[in-house]
Formats: sequence, C-alpha cells, structure tokens
Amino acid sequence: MAVHNKQQRLMRGALLLTLAGLFGKVLSAGYRIPLQNIAGDIGFYIYQQVYPILGMAWMISIYGFPVAISSLVARARARGESLSVRGFYAPVFIVMVGISVVLFSVFYFGSSAIASFMGDPRLRMPLRVTATVFLLLPFTSIGRGVFQGIDEMTPTAVSQMVEQVVRVLVIISATLFFVGNGYSYYYVGSGAAFGSILGGLAACLVLSLYITKHRSLLLNPSASFIPIREILKMMVLSGLFLCVNYMLLLLMQFADAFTMVSSLKGYGLLLEEAQEMKGVFDRGYPLLQLGTVLASSLALAIVPSVTKKRLENKTTEVKENAGQAMKLSFLISIAASVGLFLVLPEVNILLFKSSEGVIALRILSVVIVFASMTLTLSSLLQGFGIVFLPAFAVAIGMIVKVVLNMILIPEMGLAGSGLATLISICVVFLSNIVVFKKRIPFSLRAYIPWRATFFSLGVMTVTIFVTGGAYRQFIGMQQRQDYVGYCILTIGLGAVSYGVSLLKTGAFTDKELDYFPKSTKLKRLTKRRS
Repeated sequence: MAVHNKQQRLMRGALLLTLAGLFGKVLSAGYRIPLQNIAGDIGFYIYQQVYPILGMAWMISIYGFPVAISSLVARARARGESLSVRGFYAPVFIVMVGISVVLFSVFYFGSSAIASFMGDPRLRMPLRVTATVFLLLPFTSIGRGVFQGIDEMTPTAVSQMVEQVVRVLVIISATLFFVGNGYSYYYVGSGAAFGSILGGLAACLVLSLYITKHRSLLLNPSASFIPIREILKMMVLSGLFLCVNYMLLLLMQFADAFTMVSSLKGYGLLLEEAQEMKGVFDRGYPLLQLGTVLASSLALAIVPSVTKKRLENKTTEVKENAGQAMKLSFLISIAASVGLFLVLPEVNILLFKSSEGVIALRILSVVIVFASMTLTLSSLLQGFGIVFLPAFAVAIGMIVKVVLNMILIPEMGLAGSGLATLISICVVFLSNIVVFKKRIPFSLRAYIPWRATFFSLGVMTVTIFVTGGAYRQFIGMQQRQDYVGYCILTIGLGAVSYGVSLLKTGAFTDKELDYFPKSTKLKRLTKRRS
C-alpha cells in the first residue's frame, strides 16, 4: 500500500512538473508576439540575439542542474545519509558557483567579442546584462533539485510558474517604457535580460519560503561527505547533457544569432536591412515553439509509462507505448505544420502586422513535425538512460545549421536559413531514430495510420480553403482586425475536421483513445473497419 501511494505521489509530481513546464513554454513563446508588436522587427531582432542565451540559462535551471542535484539527493537517501551543510550543501554550492562564474565570465567579459562575432558591436550592453542571469543558477538549481530529490515537486513547479510570470511582465513593461520614451532599441534587449534576473530572484524567494517550511526535512547533521569530483561529474553528464536535448530550437536560434546578419549582408542587404530581416525571420520561432509544445505534450505524457515498463522488463509493452508516443506526436505535429503552412500569410499579418517573410516562415512551419518527433524520441531515449548520444546528435545538428546558414543564406536569403533549420533538425531526428532502433527493434511506419492521416489532412485542407474563401467573400480583409475572425474560423474548423476525420477513419485504437479527455465520447465517434 505504501509503495502504491508513493508511486501515485510520484506520478502526480511528474504531472505537476509537466504542466508547469508546459505553462512556461507556452508563455515563453506567446509573449514574444506582443514584444514584436511593441518593438518592431529591429527591436525584436535585438531581443532575439540575447534570447537564446537567456533561454539556455532558464533550461539549465529547470531541466539541467536540478535533475543532477535530485539524483545526488536520491543516492544519499538510498545510502541512508542525511543532507547536512558540510557534507552536501557546501560542496554542491561550491561546484555550482564555480560553473556559474565560468558561464557568467564567458558572456560578460567576452561580450565585446561575442557582439563582434554577431556582427553588431552595440549588442555588448544587452549581452553583459544577460550574463548576470547565470549567477542565480546555484540558488534556483539547488532549491529545485533538493525538493525533487525528496519527491516534493510542488516547490519546483510553483517557482517555475512564478519566475515566468514575473519575467514576462517585466520584459513587456520594460519594452513599453523604453520604446515609449524613445530609448535605443538596444535597451529592449537589456530590459529582457533584467526581466529574467527579476524572475530568477522571484523564484529564489518562492523556494526560500518552501525551504523555511520544510527545514527539518532538508537539513540534518551528517558525517558523510560527497566528493567534489562526483558532484562535478553528475552536473556535467546528467545535468548539461540532459539539458542539451531540450535546447534543440534554442541552439538553432543561437546559430542564427552568430551567422544570419553577416550572411544576409552577403546576400546584398545593408546592415540595418539585414537586422530587420532577421527580426522578420525570428517571428517563426514563437510559432514553431507553440506548435512543438502542442504536438509533444500528449506524447511526452506516455514517456513515464515507457520507463516503468522498461524497468519491469516488459519489452513488448515498452515497444507498444513508444509507438503510441511517436504516433501521437506525428499526428498532432503534422496537422499543426500543415495548418500553419496554409494560414501563415493571414497569421503573419494578424500577429506581426505584415506579410513579410512568408516563404521562409512556411519552411519553418514544416520543422514542427521533425522537432516534435525529435523531442519525443529524445525523451524516450532518456527513459532508457541514453543521454549522451542524443546530446551529441543535437551538437552535430547545430554544426550543420551553422555551415548551411553560411552557404544558403547568401544565395537564398531568409529562405536559406529556414531550409538550413529544417535540414539540421532532420539530421538530429534521423540520428535519434538510428540510436532508438539499436535499443529496440522499432518501425515507425507500422504505428502510423498513413491513409487515415493523409485523408484527414485532405479534409482539413479543404475545410480551411472553403472556410477562408467564404470569409473573404462575405467579410473581406481590409484591416488587421478582420484577420481575427479568419484565423479563428479556419484554424478552429480545420482542427475539428481533422480530429473527427481521424476518429471516423479508425486512426486510433480504444487503448490510445484512453489517453484523451472525454475518451468515452470519442469512442462513440469512432468508426471501425472490419
């Protein structure tokens, strides 16, 4: 009974962390739309130059170091050891401070060189403010990691959500202030970094309140001592390598930050034109992130079940659950990709005020499929304890992205960068497929209902065209607000028609439908073929 209650508690905790992560990712993608509207494409370009660094710091503080620290806590508890200041907190804090100072120094003291590599020396100030975020890592990471190690997920989840809310509010407020008062757009980048600092401080405050409440559980005298080498090894191998798998899209943006402006100048644009066009291209990443989160959230909910079945040596069920996760990821991501591809001109005007960069943004919409599948595969591999190879694949993908940017952008402009992103993520996806197949004999084709999928995509496409054509005929598209109704109707009816068509064509088994809310009602819609 006690074991069952512990498993239920762990599952609830995992669900809470998943929901908090989903909330953070959606908010992180969503606020960049009003940010672009306020600051324009030049201001958005400046923000996107520092955003990958801010994003990496946030990922490390959420997925990287806390996971490594929680593993250290779990090992200590398994040996019957208590968490003392001298034996646990002091050595962990020393290692964390060392890593944080190194990261801070790279971006602070190297800000001039980094700004020059990015092709814009005026980015030095935003980069220096951004570097400060790394100094908060020891405090947020240790707090979250220790609580996760004792199976208390609520402090981590609450601190994540508070951090993101504070961060977003400060970023938008700072942008309104700087733009409204005629400050340089480079203050927008500094304001964004300042928002991340205040968000991190808010997370520290939340965690300190929980630590005070659970002080007796977290702090006890002990004679044991964790070696610095063991801590450092855990931080690098379990922390940073694990984190890299979640940084796929961030690293693509990181590559763009260093290569895109200079490559666009090679395409024939002046510096300011190149900066503005990069701002236009960067519109695609919030949409790509939202599509990827939407597509992978249900699939990732199956991953804990895969890990559990693997530990129980139930190979057949592991294979089945992995197939279900990949199937869900594919079915949702391909609909999101095709739907966005079709309505992108209207979405671009609605969200970003203009229709510039549609070709490049449409190429990025295709990335949703492969990015979602890659994220699902990486999570499945982590369930098998395979962390290094997926991280290595991401590193290779980033190198491919950098090389292709320098080759394709001078020839094709923005479309070249979109194509470079697509090819790079496909490389990572195929690498993960190869690694996964070596672990489990697995055929993706066997799990995906191809006929039902493409028939349903056809139904969705017709629905979007008919709905959009009718709307244009009766309403017209004269002003920006006219696009609100167009996007709501086409996206809403397109999604419903796709979902109903999948159910009617028997794309899901009854067992798979159980993963969805209102599964009983969905089963009634299902039409099975004999």
